[in-house]
Amino acid sequence: MKKGNYSKMSANYKEKYLSELARKYPDSAAAECEIIKLRGILNLPKGTEHFISDLHGEAEALSHLLRNASGVIKRKLQALFGKELSAERLSELATLIYYPEEKQRELLGKENLEEYFIDTIPRLVALCRLAGRKYTRSKVRARVREVSGCFHELICELISADDEAGKIDYFGEFYESALRSERRFEFISALCSAIKALVVDKLHVVGDIFDRGARADLVMDELMRQGSIDFQWGNHDVLWMGAAAGSEACVAEAIANSLAYGNLEILEIGYGISLLSLSEFARATYLEKICGSDLSRLHIDPDEFGEERARLIFAMHKAISIISFKLEGQLIERNPSFEMDGRRLLHKIDIDGSTVEINGEKYPLRDNHFPTISASDPYKLTKGERAVILSLTQSFSHSERLKRHIDFLYERGSMYKIANGNLLFHGCIPLDENSELLKLPAACGLSGRALMDYCDKTAREGYFSPEGSEARAYGKDYLWFLGRGKNSPLTAREKTTTFERLFLDDKQAQKEPRNAYYKAWENRKISEMILNEFGLSGKYSHIINGHIPVKKSENPIKDGGKLILIDGGFCSAYHKKTGIGGYTLIYNAEGMRIAAHAPFSGRDMAIKKNEDILSDVTVFEITEDKIKVKDTDEGKQIMERISDLGELISLFKTGSKEEASSYS
Repeated sequence: MKKGNYSKMSANYKEKYLSELARKYPDSAAAECEIIKLRGILNLPKGTEHFISDLHGEAEALSHLLRNASGVIKRKLQALFGKELSAERLSELATLIYYPEEKQRELLGKENLEEYFIDTIPRLVALCRLAGRKYTRSKVRARVREVSGCFHELICELISADDEAGKIDYFGEFYESALRSERRFEFISALCSAIKALVVDKLHVVGDIFDRGARADLVMDELMRQGSIDFQWGNHDVLWMGAAAGSEACVAEAIANSLAYGNLEILEIGYGISLLSLSEFARATYLEKICGSDLSRLHIDPDEFGEERARLIFAMHKAISIISFKLEGQLIERNPSFEMDGRRLLHKIDIDGSTVEINGEKYPLRDNHFPTISASDPYKLTKGERAVILSLTQSFSHSERLKRHIDFLYERGSMYKIANGNLLFHGCIPLDENSELLKLPAACGLSGRALMDYCDKTAREGYFSPEGSEARAYGKDYLWFLGRGKNSPLTAREKTTTFERLFLDDKQAQKEPRNAYYKAWENRKISEMILNEFGLSGKYSHIINGHIPVKKSENPIKDGGKLILIDGGFCSAYHKKTGIGGYTLIYNAEGMRIAAHAPFSGRDMAIKKNEDILSDVTVFEITEDKIKVKDTDEGKQIMERISDLGELISLFKTGSKEEASSYS
């Protein structure tokens, strides 16, 4: 219900709402002043939005990208000082903004340090002013207050006006006093933090924070420090969400994914999850049969871990994978609407013949050592497997740090988001072979937006419903389905072939056919049909999604700019495939551009050598007129607020004396 639509409000609700509004604006003069201010805000330029996706645990590279605002800070420095400063000095100034504490420690031995900072501080203030120019003074103060501690009043005063002639002495004394202060280094750090807080207005993370890279926990820590942020869940994210909810199938998947890339730190150090029970079980059950050639099946380097350690990791991965196949087999059997019975393969293994039957065809197995699979009941966990998964699930459920991270993903996240005319989601809107919206049996036959809403609701029930309830049990199964299921909007695949990739050599059998969405995404009519399904239309509406890495020769801008694929291989495991280190989509008042980032050389090189993530920026859409706040979602909310205030003024002016006084 819109607040301004009083005809649809109950009389009681209307009275309560206007009463609350009148407490803040006790007379018509106060309300009219607020309307004047709000109408002014409507004509400010829209804030800058950044869109990133598929971070996959790359904490160090993400930290740098957030610090340099996807290259925006460097470009603003060049615009301000490119004609008067050398490239070396510009890079040093940029690094100071990105890493103020570390860079200042390095500069302590610099000759003429006082002169250096006399030159530097006004430049930082000038950049602050430029970054905050599109916001109201109250919004600037709020942003600066969040990051600048006790210096926020001083910084706000410094950036509130230009150094006009009448204030030269005033500002000069500010700079001199700051330099004389024992806390001058803290002041400079606060200025740098203010710049970073003002450059980007909103950050959208279009899925897949977890898996592949080493430290998704540190990625979450970094993202939780951002002011205005939202998430569109990815297929890897929901598996960790399910694991935190206590889904054994999701726990097994999350651990298998981590072990496949040798990422033990996130489990043991990041979230305090003990792998001892799994290690001991794998050592006793599988290790003896593991040889060096098996290690090529995973993304682990024997030289990094040592061959014996690598063999144990492989044994642990095999152990948890078999547990996972058993658990998902049980899950699929109790959820026939998932239509995934073809993925139950354990009962089709011929151990003596060393083959497995898939879709009526027999394939030779890489190995036939399956000591825990019973021919009479292949999906039943052994006593040892049951003890392992119970221990691991308890660790996931009791990890306080993981709970904080997953709570934040639920609080700020969703299956999709509509933001300023753009539709954001991770994988796809499922389509059938006729490029029509797919009616998904696993979502009660729903399609399009209704399907996505059903998925969102069920994913929340799996985490928030009371333990032991049917909604909680089904929701936990559904989180696994969203991460692995047939035509799930997050996996965007007709099937996943985890078993085949681990145990078969046949490349054809390992293929994972994508949903028909990916065959149709160059068709403008399909893109417009999907946008219309979500109530969007017009020249400046787009689909923005990740999930599928853009290959070296591929254009991320599909359908003439109607669909933008922003998975540029942020994870180092994809750099060879994509040739870059990720994309950032940047949307500001002038239009849209996409920045292709070079791989990050490391934090140490950034600080010591002033090395930055180089970005190749492509401008692909320029608006005819600058986009203003009135053209955005925020503008719609402000206009509703103006309407509400107008209703209140009308009551003050024309209502009965008793009615008006009751509101004020």
